Formats: sequence, C-alpha cells, structure tokens
Amino acid sequence: MSLRVLAAMSGGVDSATAAARAADAGHEVTGVHLALSSNPSSYRTGARGCCTLEDARDARRAADVIGIPFYVWDMAERFHRDVVEDFVAEYAAGRTPNPCLRCNEKIKFAAVLDRALALGFDAVCTGHYARLRDGILRRAADPGKDQSYVLAVLTSDQLSHAMFPLGDTPKAQVRAEAARRGLAVAAKPDSHDVCFIADGDTKGFLARHLGQAPGRIVDESGAVLGEHEGAYAFTVGQRKGLRVGAPAGDGRPRYVLDIEPVTRTVTVGPAEGLDIYEVTGTRPVWTGCAPPSQPVDCQVQLRAHGEVHGCTAWLDGEAVRIRLHRPARGVARGQAAVLYDGDAVLGSATISGTSATSRSAPPARVPAGQDAP
Repeated sequence: MSLRVLAAMSGGVDSATAAARAADAGHEVTGVHLALSSNPSSYRTGARGCCTLEDARDARRAADVIGIPFYVWDMAERFHRDVVEDFVAEYAAGRTPNPCLRCNEKIKFAAVLDRALALGFDAVCTGHYARLRDGILRRAADPGKDQSYVLAVLTSDQLSHAMFPLGDTPKAQVRAEAARRGLAVAAKPDSHDVCFIADGDTKGFLARHLGQAPGRIVDESGAVLGEHEGAYAFTVGQRKGLRVGAPAGDGRPRYVLDIEPVTRTVTVGPAEGLDIYEVTGTRPVWTGCAPPSQPVDCQVQLRAHGEVHGCTAWLDGEAVRIRLHRPARGVARGQAAVLYDGDAVLGSATISGTSATSRSAPPARVPAGQDAP
C-alpha cells in the first residue's frame, strides 16, 4: 500500500538512504530538514555539531538525487525549549539526561509527527537503526548501531505512524548503498556526542548557562577531599577530572557515587560503591505491552549502548520498580531504563532513583510476554 511519507532528512547518510528506500517502496515521499538552530551559520567540525548550513544543503542535494520534494521546517524555538533547556535543567538538578531520547520524544515524534499528520501524511520516516514488526519496536539487526533505546519513549500510536527502513541493514552496507545511489553523503562522518554542543565541551556549555556554583567533593564518610565549581560537571560513574588532590588510602581510583544538587555536594568512592540492585523509574511509557498487572521477568538497558541486565520489573503506583538479578554500576538518575523481552521493547521509564540494597522480592514473577499484562 502506497503511503504519503514525510522523510526527516538531517543531512547525513542514514536519513538520506532511508528516504530513498521509502521512495523505492512506492511511497509518495517528501523530504524535510529540521532547522533546530536559531543561528545555523557555522559548519560542523568533523563529526560534531548539527543543524548547520552544510547539513541543510546536503539534505537538499540528497532529495534532488532521490527525486523528491524538499522543505525546511523551522523547529529552533521548540528544540531550544524542549531539548536544550531540559538538558540544562536536568544537569542543574543533579541528573544526567539523554538529549537524543528527548529530541525523539518531543521533536521528531511529537512536533514533526503532529504537523505531518495535520498535513495529510501517513507516516514519518527516519534513518534510525531499529525495527518495527507488528507494531512492536525491536532492536536493529546491527547491534553496534541499534537505536531502539533512544526510541523507547515513543507511544504505540506514534510508532504506528513511524518507518525505520534501515533496521535490517548493517551500517557498512548503508554507506555502500548510498554510494551506489550517487548520494554525496555516503562517506560523511556520523555525528556524535551532544549535537547542539559543537565543540564537545559539555562542561563549558553548562558553565555558560548555569554559572559557577561551587561546592564540596567528599568521600563516603563525609570527609572533604576537594572543591568544585559546579556539580553539573560530574556524572555518576565518572572517574577522570575529579580534581581530588589526595589519593585514596588504599591507592585505588575513585569514582563519582552521588551528586546532591541542593548542597552541591559530589560524593566519590571506590568502584564497588557504584553497585546498585534496584532502580525506580517515573513517567513510564509502555510501547510493547499494556502496563503489567504483576511482576515480569525481562531485561533492562540503563544507558545508551550500555550492558543489558536480567531483571524483574513491576508497577509501584505510577512508578516502575526494577530489581536487577545482578548488580549494575554507574547508573545515573535522568537516564532511561528500557525494558526488553529479547529484542522487543516492552517500555521505558526515566530513572529517578537507585538503591544499593535489595528490598523484599515481589510476590510473583512471570516471563515477559507469557502473561500478557
């Protein structure tokens, strides 16, 4: 069935190839580049930066080669409010956000999808590496490029209007295909890090927005080891750049164990101090199942490209509790906890708390998908 498809074209190889595949499939495709910067005058440096004039021009040239109409949509104000300001506010609150996840939630599959549907389009097509089968979001075939984690905030209704044509293809094959199609972006470097911080200096970016907010660096006993200019420069699990003059008594490296934003206190300690057994998540989104009526055995990923952990998850009021079968390290508040049944996404929640101790076990557990909640 032919659909009217809006292809989000960032100016990179993935989105261009995805748009070309959608057109080859017989869909009526229109390309759109999202202008997310209010002053897109600078060019990217290597693989850093986004929303530059270079990117917009690359997207337009790709659309011309594919033979589809092309437009630029100004989303700068919405992006700044929903992604950039959220990023700054989360760090100020002692959390570690994932701006790519927030961009997918608030921009590409809220603002853009809403406008696309209002204009009569049936679906939004992107170059994300993930698969959709029978309405269920699944991991990509290329595990090194899988982006299901940052898409797990989408609702089932949003996924019903989404297309991810690259989910079954390794990245190397996508580049080769783009070259065969004559797309000039075939060899263009992938963007990485935080796209709106072109120089990669997250600490400097936050300092410009939040100013200096000095505080103490302490060990687990509360002994003061040093001072800092802003707790926002730290994240749980961080080892380098702690600016602690005296070494640990046992000579082992120290890691950031906790960030207290009110007192601006950063607590550091040994690696085993990072071990957590339980995670609490808020604002759950259930994409692959209904909210579970009883505890479910499944797997959880706690940061982008992070390790997958066996777990038991259950609802606790409006929150999600996740008991890990083995401890995890370096789990930061503000990241997403994404629940999987094999390669299928069940749902996600924003990590609001962690615990180093296990509470009493939930009364009953079932394998994910066995007792459809």
